[in-house]
Order: sequence, then structure tokens, then C-alpha cells
Amino acid sequence: MSARQITVLGECVADAFAEPARASGELALRVLPGGGPANTAVSLARLGTPARFLARLSGDVFGRLFRAHLEASGVDLADAVAAAEPSTLAVAELDAQGQAAFSFHAQNTADWQWSAGELARVDLSGTACVHTGSLALVREPGGAVVEEFLAAAAPQATISIDPNVRPLLVRPEVYRARLAHWCALADVLRLSEDDLALLLPDTAPEQACDLWHAAGARLVVITRGADGVLASLDGERLRLPAVTTEVVDTVGAGDSFTAGLLHHLDARGLLGGRLTGLRLEEVAEACVFGTRVAALTCSVAGPNPPWREDLEEFAAVGGA
Repeated sequence: MSARQITVLGECVADAFAEPARASGELALRVLPGGGPANTAVSLARLGTPARFLARLSGDVFGRLFRAHLEASGVDLADAVAAAEPSTLAVAELDAQGQAAFSFHAQNTADWQWSAGELARVDLSGTACVHTGSLALVREPGGAVVEEFLAAAAPQATISIDPNVRPLLVRPEVYRARLAHWCALADVLRLSEDDLALLLPDTAPEQACDLWHAAGARLVVITRGADGVLASLDGERLRLPAVTTEVVDTVGAGDSFTAGLLHHLDARGLLGGRLTGLRLEEVAEACVFGTRVAALTCSVAGPNPPWREDLEEFAAVGGA
């Protein structure tokens, strides 16, 4: 396995889930640490990849929860910023299939206030890959600063982006306007089928892949829930099935898939450049591993990705 880190940049979000209240007129909430980039960093660290998380962590009750959760999972927080602003809160409602719909409380919160000075201090000499996405790339004032950081990192590290569209907070057209620029920066673009529908409505996945390849992304991976994965490497494509599992909820599954994909590529020394030597069979192996990580995440409540020993046990009992 590579001794170099994967650096993840983005938000931590307090995911609040409704639970039975003790009295009428009350709403009980169970709060779990989440946020797409934070979930990916946690999953990477639990899988055994050295993972550094660039975050702006509030000192409030949620921020302290985030920090404890990340550190307990083995994430390097040496370059996290101690932020004066409050944490971001998301309240989730789950449907019968375990799919979550979120309402966000995110105005003027810590996650979006990146300054150029905060990121200029980050040493990337030991970084094989920089992964980011979600709201960090589109919320102002920090979004443009994050894009500049990616551009500075690109000559020395593989760049991975997950748009993770959140239409309740940012209009999809804002993502669409920036997507070609992100593809010019990115080596890996991972997104969900829902993201595709919001970014390019009524567009076939294969056509979308070709558009994003033309804009610069070498590897495009579209996760399709129970329908598996479509991966496209410079136009060479493959489809892989999902791993069958009993779904508790799908919160964090895409983030865990991304972590599994990057972990597998890193373990084989394939990160650190423009993926010029990457072969389709290596993409297939990485995607298969990612689907296993995602399946185990779906089998438990909330964004709680598996540890490496969980994957080993899953494989030992015949997990796909």
C-alpha cells in the first residue's frame, strides 16, 4: 500500500434523524456525524489508507462530535481549521426504502468560509490524491478558494471530485455552470444516478460520460444504487452489479463507495498522477471493492462505513 496520504477537503454535517419521542408535542432527534467529504475521509481511514481531512471544525457541540468521530476513525486532523462559526445541521427523513431526504440549516456555517490563506498553509508533498466535492465546491465564499486549491494540487496529485448535488441548498444550474471546469481539474469524477438526473436531465449515462471525458475527466463512475455501477475510462465502459444486502438506509453509501474505489487504486500504486497507466480491468476491481464497502454501509444505520476487518469478515463468509 502507498505510504502517501489521500487528502480529503470538505464539510462535516450533523445528520439528525427523527426517533420516537417520549411525549406528544416533542420531536426526538438522533444526531450522527456526517457530510459527504467527512464520510469519505472516515471510510478511507477505516479501510487502512492514511487519510487527512481538511475541514473547518466549529467549537460547538456538533463540532466536538465531528472531531471525536474523525479522530476515533484514524483521520489526520492536523491541518483542520478551528472555526468560530457554527456547524452545519441536516435533518433527514427516511422513506420505506431507507432513502433519505434532507432539510439543511447551513446559513453562514463553518464549512463554507475557506480563505486562501488557510489552504495555502497545506503541504501536499505527501499526498497521492486530493478528493473533494459536494457543497464545498459550490457554497460561497469558499467554493472558488477550493477550486484554486485543486488547480494548485493537480500537478502533483490525482484529483477526485464527487459533485453530490444538494438542490435544497444550491440550485442544480450552479453545479452545471461549474461542472466543465471541475472535469478539467479532475482525473476521477464519481457521481450518483440522482446527480446525473439533476446535472444532465434526460441524458443517457453513456452520453454524459462522453461529455465529461471531453471536458477532461479520465475516469467517470456513476453509481446506480441497486442497479450497480457504470464506469467509463476514456470511453471504454463496463457495468457491474450491486452487492445484495439488507438495506437499513443508504446514507453515506456513495461516499463509502468513493473511498473504496480510491483505497483500492491507492493500494496498487495507481494514484499520484493522471491515471495514464490505468487499465479497465483495474477499474473493474476497484469498483467491485467499492460496491462491497457501500453495501456494508447500507446494512447499518447512518453514515457508518465499515472497518477493514469488516470487509475481511464479509469476504470470508462469501460476500460478493
